[in-house]
Amino acid sequence: MINPIAASSAAWILAICLSAVLAPYLAPYPYDAQDNQHLLEAPGWKHLVGTDALGRDLFSRLLYGTRLSLSIGILTALTAMLIGSLYGAVSGYVGGWLDNGLMRGVDVVYALPDLLLIILIKMMIVQDLLGIFLALSLVSWVTVARIIRGEVLRLRESAYVEAAQALGMSHTRILLRHILPNAMGPLIVTLTFRIPAAILAESTLSFVGIGIHPPMASWGSLAQEGWAAMKFYPHLIIFPSLTIFLTILAFNFLGDSLRDTLDPERRPA
Repeated sequence: MINPIAASSAAWILAICLSAVLAPYLAPYPYDAQDNQHLLEAPGWKHLVGTDALGRDLFSRLLYGTRLSLSIGILTALTAMLIGSLYGAVSGYVGGWLDNGLMRGVDVVYALPDLLLIILIKMMIVQDLLGIFLALSLVSWVTVARIIRGEVLRLRESAYVEAAQALGMSHTRILLRHILPNAMGPLIVTLTFRIPAAILAESTLSFVGIGIHPPMASWGSLAQEGWAAMKFYPHLIIFPSLTIFLTILAFNFLGDSLRDTLDPERRPA
């Protein structure tokens, strides 16, 4: 039976992704076009969600912000998954002193406050997009590494792995052909949770002023621009904040549904 909440979440995510891809065709105005005749205009037929202090169409900026925020979220999550999967797989498969050493490194990174570490890395790399991407990637991989290590520790005791070892297969082939493919379920679920976490982290950085800067737009930078005028022009912060909220909620609902589906022990009877 199809979970209606998961289906609605998937539909929202699909709509958001399509709007990011088709932003140049869906946006009624260029994202940086200024109109001095319509400053801080409320939502209406000409400007669906209003305009900002420079007369820029907020709907167009939201569409282009979707492209930027989703790109950062997806690329960061994929990079973290790649680094964390290799790190955790090697640690769990080899075991022994190497496993202990690698996991102590994970514990050190995991003990540091994520936001503080992201800010420190971002401040060392001035360029906006590259700095945010590297900062989020270098923090996110530790969670993936722990999950994959646990899966590899469980799977390496399986009968088919022992059979592959008895046949003389190399450790690399066993790891890549037999263990990691069977850990794809937790990886997919983890990916659905890392994407919204990265989107929220980028939005937080942009909101406090060390993320994306104008004229580029992301959901966080749009919310930051609307914060100062929230009392008199609430539409400036309502629409970016609502988009962030609904997208993160959709990814979390979809991740919960995938976890229940891919994990037989959690599947309802």
